[in-house]
Formats: sequence, structure tokens, C-alpha cells
Amino acid sequence: MTRPRVVHVVGTGTIGEPLIGLLCDHREALGIDEVTFHKRAPLRTDRAKVLQLIRRRGAKLAVDADRVDAFTDLYDRPAYTVDEALERAAVVIDCTPSGNDNKETTYERLDAPGRGFIAQGSEFGFGKLYARGINDRALVPGEDRFLQVASCNTHNLAVILETVAFARGGHDDLVDARFLCLRRSNDISQDEGFCPSPTVAKHTDPSFGTHHARDVFHLYRSIGVELRQLFSSALKVNSQYMHTIHFTVRVRRPTSLDEVIETIQRNDRLAITWKTSANAVFSFGRDQGHYGRILNQTVFCRPSLHVSQDGREVTGFCFTPQDGNPLLSSVAATLWFLDPTTYEDRLQALKPYFFDEV
Repeated sequence: MTRPRVVHVVGTGTIGEPLIGLLCDHREALGIDEVTFHKRAPLRTDRAKVLQLIRRRGAKLAVDADRVDAFTDLYDRPAYTVDEALERAAVVIDCTPSGNDNKETTYERLDAPGRGFIAQGSEFGFGKLYARGINDRALVPGEDRFLQVASCNTHNLAVILETVAFARGGHDDLVDARFLCLRRSNDISQDEGFCPSPTVAKHTDPSFGTHHARDVFHLYRSIGVELRQLFSSALKVNSQYMHTIHFTVRVRRPTSLDEVIETIQRNDRLAITWKTSANAVFSFGRDQGHYGRILNQTVFCRPSLHVSQDGREVTGFCFTPQDGNPLLSSVAATLWFLDPTTYEDRLQALKPYFFDEV
């Protein structure tokens, strides 16, 4: 008997909540039978959010067995216990910072054939690193059960390379690339974690600086490409709007500004903007996106793009859509687990949240 196409999401935070909504709103087009989600604590402050996911979006709540009564008193009666939801699920998407722990204690013992597990960017080592449109050909049906969706800035670095260095001459065209990730302090939904002033991150990786370049290296290594000429730094700024990336990419084959812009415009995963502030780009996503998110992999800032006179160095800024790119890759990985032969076609249901220009 074919397993029902049930997707179970763990967590209702900055990625979990919009992901549940995205899957529910497009459930039929995506070919999903049911969306369930796990919430651990029955918090009164989360009551409105959870009830919206259940009553308006149609998701089914699952809780720990010993908390069913507590959730029933505060919310609606849960549809499932966690164990019941996991047993039903064809795909489990862990959106918590405990993905690796949950894999060790729970997911690895769920041995039903065809079940897939996805974790987010913080959970390095959970499984094969994945970013939609970058290393899809690395996914092996019947073999890959655990995937780690790359972080939003890792997605951004990868598509910068795809656009500036690889679009014309392939991977050998890259001489080197340096990135500065200007990271937002926290999400607008979060009260904790805001920093009062710019705060630099340590260079913890001896080869790549921060994890962003390291993760890009592992993305490409999964398709047999070794990119050791990458280096990233990070700086957290006192803003809640969007991450911003500054990049300098050196290439062997000379290019031009017109050629770079044309490459951006040809790729439906990329957007371009004449806006120069994260505030203005964020506002566009709030007004036009799903849960405030556009799903483009990045937004290139047109006025900042610069090509050196010899055509071998491209510099600029781009904005990272707030969690939009890992949301897209999470849905893509989910659909791949459900059917690797149709996932790209089904993913087109999300095209309304892609924009050529912001």
C-alpha cells in the first residue's frame, strides 16, 4: 500500500510557521495529502498563531503524549501525538536548532522505506547539504534519506557564483571570491537576540573564514566540484530587516556589466532592484510575498554592481530574502522525497512568489 503523502513540520518559528502555511496553501498543487506540525509547549502567546495554522490553513497539530490535555485546554484538541504524526509522515522537516539531536534520538529509528528527513542550515552534518538549483543532481533516489537545507546566506553566496563566475565559462572560470555577510540582528518576530551595535563574527574555519563559504564548498563538492578559493566574513548589524551580502568575485574570462545584468535577468531564481536599502526591499516582500517572503534566491542591487576595467573583477551588494530561499529549497526537497521525477513541475505552483524586479 502506498504511504499517504503526509508532510510533518517540527517547530513553528521563523522558518517553521511560514513553511507550514506555504505547504498548506498550495497542498493540492504540490501533491500533498496532509500537513502536520509539532509544537512542544502550549504557550498562550502562541495561541493565535497555532489556531490560525489549524483553522485557517488546515494543518493538523501534533504534541507530546503527556501534553495532550494541556494543549486541549489552551488550544484545540491535537489531532495526533508526536509518535502518531511521525509514523504517518512521508517527509519530516525539522525547523528547530535540535535537528542533529532529533536525528540521533528519533529519526534514525524510523526505518520505514521511502521516508525522508530535512533539517535547516544550522544543523551541519545532518545530511547532504542542498540548495535548489545548485546541486539537485547530487540527490540520489533511494539513497539520500537525510538532507540539510543550506542557510539563506549560503544560498546567496552560491547563486552569486553561479551568476558571476559560472554562467559563461563553467567552474574553472573562478579565480577566487570573497564575501562579507552583513547579517540582520534577529527576525522581526523575535524579541531576543537583538544586538545594539555592529558585532563581528570570528573566523572559525581556517580555510573558509565563516561557515557560509565552508557550506558553499560542501554544496559544490556534492557534485564533484572543489571550490577552495572562497572566503567569507560575517558582521551582525543592529537591524531586523534583511541580510546583505558584499561580494568581490575574480574571474579568468573578462566580462562586462551588461553581461552580468543579462545573466541575472535570464535566471528566474534571481531578482534585481534599483532600491539601495534593505528596508525598501523588505517592504516589497512584506507587501507582495507569502508570509512577507519572496522566494527568489537573492536580490542583486543594480546601482552597486561594478566590473573592473579589465573585466576580471565583479563587485557588488545583494539582499538575502528573509528565509525565502531555504523555504523554497525545503519545499523542493520535500517534493523530491515524494517523487523525484515530478518535483520540479510541482514546484512551479510557487512561481507567484518569484519576481524579476523588486
